[in-house]
Amino acid sequence: MDPKKAVFKESSIEGLEEIPIEGPWLEDLGRLEEIVKGYTRIGFQATHLRKAIEIWKKIEKKREKGEEVRVFLGYTSNIVSSGLREVIAYLVKHRKVDVIVTTAGGIEEDFIKALKPFILGEWNVNDAWLREHGINRIGNIFVPNDRYIEFEGYMREFFDRILEIERERGAVTASEFIHELGRFMDEKLGKEKEHSILYWAYKNGIPIFCPAITDGSIGDMLYFYKEEKGDRELLIDVANDIVKLNNLAVEAKETASIILGGSLPKHSIINANLFREGTDYAIYITTAIPWDGSLSGAPPSEGVSWGKIRAKADYVEIWADATLVFPILVHMVMKT
Repeated sequence: MDPKKAVFKESSIEGLEEIPIEGPWLEDLGRLEEIVKGYTRIGFQATHLRKAIEIWKKIEKKREKGEEVRVFLGYTSNIVSSGLREVIAYLVKHRKVDVIVTTAGGIEEDFIKALKPFILGEWNVNDAWLREHGINRIGNIFVPNDRYIEFEGYMREFFDRILEIERERGAVTASEFIHELGRFMDEKLGKEKEHSILYWAYKNGIPIFCPAITDGSIGDMLYFYKEEKGDRELLIDVANDIVKLNNLAVEAKETASIILGGSLPKHSIINANLFREGTDYAIYITTAIPWDGSLSGAPPSEGVSWGKIRAKADYVEIWADATLVFPILVHMVMKT
């Protein structure tokens, strides 16, 4: 064997689109928009981010023309723990999304932040010391317990209200519970609610679904409330919510699924789209790996095998921390 021929294997790029790898020439650039335009040719996750921008812009252009593309937004609670809460609130305020699915933390932390902010801390800390001082840690974000204590005061009053509603017309669904919580915020809180996802969802009639609404502080507060009052009446109905969520997908002409993280919100959205033979557009932002077979790490192409994403859908997965890329994605779609 000729060693040189083994090294210099003859190439054939027939059938490949020749897009050269080339980053932005920073000497000529000054604005974020100009830099991100060059992401197409950088490669790796930058190219995926650029594709996500193009997909979402396509969706927005259709919506601006009056064509129906129902946008489902899913995110886990850590997204709301971070400053992405305000980015999502912007999207909800301006009706850029139509349906939201999140976890319990995505509901309660939005409310709590309207009472008192979370605090920027550090990753490397003495967690036993934090426990002694009543401070909870979410990565490098600190949440003192006084936030939850104040939250409980509001929730006790809110549960009383829900109980009155249920005595009049029966159990509320989780999405109705969340809608009423947005109304409660509107009545009880001041200008701090202007950055709240729940508040703007209530004002704009955007449903928020949370099938696991008791898996968090709301569940803790329900436990305290029901035990202290000996209550067996207050119920949250998740069965009728699954009908409502699925029909929001089934009845749409086209759907788009934008999902930050994995877990229950991701599956709830794409599974709802299964009933219409798959979503038409999908943008995933995740750090989860696919190798353990978890739904959180499953790429869009795996969703195609289930019929949750259409085979001809326009989709992309960005494997990155959402706090890094989602603000850029939203800015590039909504502001350029």
